[in-house]
Amino acid sequence: MSEGSHNAALLNRQPVLDQNQEIVGYALSLRKPEDLTLTWANIDSPFPALICAAYAELGIHEALGKNKAFLSIDFSFLHDDAIEALPANSIVFELPLGFEVPPRETLRRLQFLRDRHYSFALTEYTGLDERSQPLLNLVDIVSIDIADLDDNTLTATATPLSNLPLKLLAKGVDTQKRMEFCRKIGFQLFQGHYFAHPETVSGQRLSPLLDSLNYLIDLTSRYVDIATIEDGIKHDPPLVINLLRIANTNRSSESGRITSLRAAISALGQRQLQRWLQLLQMTPKGKTAINLAPLLQVAALRGRMMELLIEQLYPNDRELIDQAFIAGIVSMMPVALGQPMREIFKQIALDVQVMQALESRAGVLGKSLALIECFDSENIEGCDKYLAELSSESSVELHRSVLNVCLTQALHWINRGNR
Repeated sequence: MSEGSHNAALLNRQPVLDQNQEIVGYALSLRKPEDLTLTWANIDSPFPALICAAYAELGIHEALGKNKAFLSIDFSFLHDDAIEALPANSIVFELPLGFEVPPRETLRRLQFLRDRHYSFALTEYTGLDERSQPLLNLVDIVSIDIADLDDNTLTATATPLSNLPLKLLAKGVDTQKRMEFCRKIGFQLFQGHYFAHPETVSGQRLSPLLDSLNYLIDLTSRYVDIATIEDGIKHDPPLVINLLRIANTNRSSESGRITSLRAAISALGQRQLQRWLQLLQMTPKGKTAINLAPLLQVAALRGRMMELLIEQLYPNDRELIDQAFIAGIVSMMPVALGQPMREIFKQIALDVQVMQALESRAGVLGKSLALIECFDSENIEGCDKYLAELSSESSVELHRSVLNVCLTQALHWINRGNR
């Protein structure tokens, strides 16, 4: 991939979840500069090759850990030998249903790659016809975009596939209710941001993950350095929020409010921190914990991306870098807690810069958060706007590629923390 392409291409991702609402992969794509007409013989688009090159160059294989990368390719790239340089056990290649019946050489190529353990998903499926029929025995997944389908049409489209040895993936799932309906009629995989709008009750309590608690209790019992404990806590956003709360309990206004994770750990001390973690370990977990798990993972991912971005801009400002992480995860808390941001401000101590960033996207933290939000929503124009503004305010020139690198490094950090 050329340097120009690397800087211009913006890597987008959307989580793919299973029936247990656990993230099993990410659908990765690059924004095309213009729409291209797809046929089975289309060889005009460089983007399938570009996304695969980005996958290799950015080290996404290592970053995703056990999660799969869902990569969109066209049928011309299917015939390219370069596809065999990619790891078969880590990728699902998404093939769009063409406008024509697939030729025999395409079917033979698919069978050749399947024999070498490559996995394929057929996308843009709208029903059984002469185009899709020859492909159904050669793919592992069929994805259906459910956004514009009513329940009856969706059922009629999905039901004929239920007895085939493949999985159904629902794309464009935007509500929990819609996901439950898809699961009821046989879908096993789900793609969309429905988990970012869970049905929550105002004032609900966020429960940390048991694995995180066990890991951190072990760390504190061995009295490791604060940096190691801090990194462990960062992987679990509920722990971050609860620790900031507890560190400021019964703290006088004269002594100042604790607004950073490291300061909270220092203020409590490892012995008191260990006792607090043991109490959390014995606390019953709410039923919403599973439903919120993907959202909280995305919150941790956003916090880490914010931290990495500010490190690029101001590498020597440790305090600002720490505040960037806090701003990133707290930005997701209104959704997780079902509360407005103003209510969350009353519950945890936050630096003024962080509150201004969260409320009005003001300052460097606010613009960085707005940039990450544009990246999350695939708003390429917004990304360009904030990249330019942040570059003009610092001595660092930011290209779109910095977002790709930050995303990859953040994913690696997330999966390293999934012990």
